Amino acid sequence: MPTWGLIVEMTVGTGDRKHVEAYVLTHVEGSRDEALAELEGRARRFTPEHPRNPKRRRLFRAGDGFVLVIDGSWQSYSARFTVAELLDDTAAPVPKHEPEPQPEPADAVPPRMPPMPTAPPEPRYPDGVPVKPAWLGRPDLS
Repeated sequence: MPTWGLIVEMTVGTGDRKHVEAYVLTHVEGSRDEALAELEGRARRFTPEHPRNPKRRRLFRAGDGFVLVIDGSWQSYSARFTVAELLDDTAAPVPKHEPEPQPEPADAVPPRMPPMPTAPPEPRYPDGVPVKPAWLGRPDLS
């Protein structure tokens, strides 16, 4: 089954800072028609931040998706919804290939771990306070 990305490209910001940004809404596994049906539902329910007081809302079907045009009091804002097949994803989880369990021989002895090296004990005063303060010699305090 192919994986489809449901993508929205929308106008963000206002005035001179108005620009278009793209976001992946979700992924859908299945047929292209199933992905388009899910995309249409999301496009119909979509409520962008701008305009704050929409005057008119129009949803168009276009090729691989939909175009939503919302007219505000002063400016129009748009959102393009596209369905696209996912071909590669560098952040996709790697499928786990678990090695087949190997039977252990009956006379197998578990390996011994080498002893962990231990630091020599710090010299302390009779009341337990270290002779050398922990902060002494730290390079980040110079």
